[in-house]
Order: sequence, then structure tokens, then C-alpha cells
Amino acid sequence: MPSRRIISLWFPRLGVERVLRQRRDGFDGPLAVVQDQGQMQVVSSITQAAEHAGVRVGQPLRDAQAMCPELMTRLRNPQAEDVFLRSLARWAGKFTPWVGLDAPFGLLMDITGCAHLFGNEETLVRTLCDDAATLGVSVFAGVADTVGAAWALARYSGQTAQSHRSGDAIDQEARATRSRAVKRRNWERGGARPWVGLEQRQTHFIAAAGATHACLRDLPIAALRLDGTLIEQLSRLGLRRIGDLAGQPRAGLARRFGKGLVLRLDQAMGSTPEPIAPLREIPHFGVRLCFPDPIGLREDIIAALDRLLPRLCRALKQHSKGARRVRLQGFSTEGTMSTIEVGLAKASDDPDRIRPLLLLKVDELDTGFGLDVLRLEAHVSEPLYQREMTGHLEAGARVRDGITNKNEMLDLIGRLGARLGMDAITRVHPAESNIPEKTYNILSAAWSDPCDGWPSTPRKRPVMLWPSEPVHAPNVPTPPKAFKWRGRHMEAIDAVGPERLAPEWWLDDPNWRSGVRDYWRITCKTGDQLWLFFAHGSTLSGGWFCQGHFG
Repeated sequence: MPSRRIISLWFPRLGVERVLRQRRDGFDGPLAVVQDQGQMQVVSSITQAAEHAGVRVGQPLRDAQAMCPELMTRLRNPQAEDVFLRSLARWAGKFTPWVGLDAPFGLLMDITGCAHLFGNEETLVRTLCDDAATLGVSVFAGVADTVGAAWALARYSGQTAQSHRSGDAIDQEARATRSRAVKRRNWERGGARPWVGLEQRQTHFIAAAGATHACLRDLPIAALRLDGTLIEQLSRLGLRRIGDLAGQPRAGLARRFGKGLVLRLDQAMGSTPEPIAPLREIPHFGVRLCFPDPIGLREDIIAALDRLLPRLCRALKQHSKGARRVRLQGFSTEGTMSTIEVGLAKASDDPDRIRPLLLLKVDELDTGFGLDVLRLEAHVSEPLYQREMTGHLEAGARVRDGITNKNEMLDLIGRLGARLGMDAITRVHPAESNIPEKTYNILSAAWSDPCDGWPSTPRKRPVMLWPSEPVHAPNVPTPPKAFKWRGRHMEAIDAVGPERLAPEWWLDDPNWRSGVRDYWRITCKTGDQLWLFFAHGSTLSGGWFCQGHFG
């Protein structure tokens, strides 16, 4: 069985190259993408011109602008960069089906058994780098037996270990002998190395199979994907190369620096497996129709829609999905685009349920001087499950109740939502509470199922309910014979009750600080049936209040 072979791709200029692809004006000046870090902004990605001007990744923005006054900046958009990286992952799928993300600026590819399709590994990597250059993307590649080794080669190949500060090399000459080394280069005498730009580095490095240790031993320990603080601690002890760590006792390293250091070292050397999670292909449900001549009549758009909808629904059925939101885009001959969008109360793959909603808004499509292309897309979809079979008794009950189609209510919600918006269509669900104003929840009708039945209550509840309103009556718990409410003088002819309700002691509800309530159903001479209660008083003073009307 062939040994495992991994490619690590590193896109160091991903942020700025995404911005340049959007500009499309041939800009080649100094440009930097910055991100917020604490109370300042730091550089996260730079162009080659900015690098030549002295700007470095991780540098504070104020220092970068002091070195390069003409530097242009753009704020980093991590979501857009992630979308761009995923598009690059789809492009890398032409070389191997096993491609994973190495966020934020890299990809991992398992090319085991794939290299011979391109000749050899060298040809495959060169083809990959040439394709990336054609796309306008800078890339560095490393090939090795393990993920950790390939990651290290892609980012640190050709670099040697350096001290975390100038003149702190443990193997530098003593002061007495340093004068005899004046002909040596500065960084060989303990000084800082000159900066090596990305364009001066080799674009790819391939480690032979089984030579993982040999290709990693001279690389800096930063190539092990360690934390910056840990790298500085190891550097102060003189452990600056991976080879220096590989020769140390594992127990001592784990005890002093934690198991993470040993884990990263074992992953790079191949002692501990490190799998690659392949990027799942997200199914895309979209169809389009191009016209030889522009169209603009409503009848023509509907005829095109009748050809697009069955194709879209067939694609949804193949993945057991249902459309929840559908978007229709029309591209005009003027280069503009018009869009209409509808939502369904429940995901569906039935064209007969989607078509009426689109017809309600098809007149809003701006045709301009004619449409060249129509594109129909289900950009929000949900899984569809097996339909539940209905027995004879339930089917008979539905026929007796006049319900022959379970989707009638869903279609009604969809049509109302197309005109008013889905958020405007709500339904009421029962809630587990004895407090009158908390016995129901208001939910979105499109994102909730109807309630089978409300729980039975020992007492009848009013049809209309409102916040408590004061009633002018004697401050005694006995139902009043006469009282004043909303400026009206009322006379009671009947009183049913009381029903005592206590507040929820585990919650501090300001409306229930008046203590225990005794509810009465009062029938007045005017025919009104009011829901009055007497509050016995707790934190607030009690008295008589009205909260509802039975109608």
C-alpha cells in the first residue's frame, strides 16, 4: 500500500488578492488589509508593493502608514475570505477529491494515489501553482507524508531557526573571540537576518517519502504550529530547531511545556495520525434559461417559469430537499438584474405549490428593454421526510370536518406571506402557566406547527384580555354591587367566583406585586360580562381591577 502523501497549500496574500479581484482596475500599488486587534488595527495581508515598502504582516497600522504614507487599506472581512477560500477548495478538487480547509489561509489535500494521473508529484505541484497564478492567487505548496510536515514545508521551507531577539543566539561567539569574526556576516554573529520576501522564496518543496525527519530538523520550531508564547520560551532555552526538540526526552517536554507540544511534534513526525476532514460539497439548487431574443411580456416570463420550475423541483427531489425560499432573477440586455423572492410556510418540492407564489410577484420583475436570462434558485432549502400515511378513521374525520388537503393552510400562509411578509403571519400556542397573560405564546406561522388542541381549564376564560385597569369600588373582597370603570357607572346583577390565582414566586413580575388575586365573572345590567379581580395587596396596594371581557 503506498504511503500517505499530503499537500499543504498556503495563500499568504488571500485577503488583498480577494480585494484586487473585486476592483478589476489593474491596481498594483501598496495595499494592505487590516483587522481590529484590541484597541488598534494590525496588518493581516499585504501586496508585493507594500512588502517592498517595508510593511509587514502583524504590524500595527500606524507603523505601516509611517513607513509607507501612500499605503491604501481595506478592513478585513473574514466571512468573505472564508467564501473565497471555499471557492479555491472547489478549484483544488480537480487534482484530488480529498480537500480540506486549513483556515484562515490554507488548504490540505490528500493526493495519495493521484500523482500518477499528472505524471508525478513534481508535475502535479507545478500544474497547481501555474493554475493558481492564472487565477491571480499567490500560493506556496509543501508535500510530505504527514499533515504537520506538509504545513511546515509550505510556510517555512528554506528558512532557518532564528532567536526571538537580536544577539541572543546560544551558539554565538564569546566577547573575546568575536573580534576575529568581523569578516563573517552580521546574522552569523548573532544579529538579525535580513528580510526575505515571499517572491524570493521557492513556491513549492517536496519531501521524499519516508524523509520527514530529515526535511524538518533544520526548520524553526514555529513550523510545528505552536503558540507564540511557547515558541519564545523554547527559544530562550536554546531550542530553536525542530531537530533540537526531537532529541529531547518526551516526558520532560510534556511536564514543562504541556502535552500540546509533544502532540504537535508527534503529528509532524507521523507518530500520531492527523486526519483531513474533506470539505462537504453543499448542493446548489439553481437553474437558468437563456433566450435567443430578449423577452419582456408577462406571458413569456410565465412560460419560461413553467420550464424552470420542474427542473428545479427534480433537483430538489434528488437530494430529498424542499425549497423554503425561492429567488427569481432576471438579467436584462442593459447589464442590470432584477430579483423577486418568495417564501413558503413549509419546505416543498412540488411545482404546483411554488408557482402561485411566484405569480403573485412576477409583475415586480423589472424587464427593462428585455431579459436575456432568467435564473431560478432555491437558496434556502430543508430536508423533506417521508409522508405519514393516514388511516381510514382519521381520513373520515377530516372529510367530515371539511379538511381534504393538509396543505391548504400552508398555501394560505405562503400567499399571505408573499404580500405581507412571513414575519407578519403569526399563530398563538398554549404556554405552561396559570397567569392569564402568560397562557399563550405568539409564534411565526411559517416556522411552527399548529397546535392540536388547547388544554382544558377548570374555569371559562374571557374572549378579550388586556392589562389590568383600575376599578373604583369599595376596597373589600366581596364583589361590588356598583362600580365605576373607564368612566362608566356599572351595576352588577350576577357574580360567579372566586378563582384564586397566586403569582409565580420564583419570578419578580411587576404586574403581580399586588399579591394573590381573586377573579370574578361579573354580569352587568348593560349586558357586559367583565372579568374582575380583587388584589389582596403585597408589595403594592390592592383593590379591584378589570382584566377582560367575555363578550
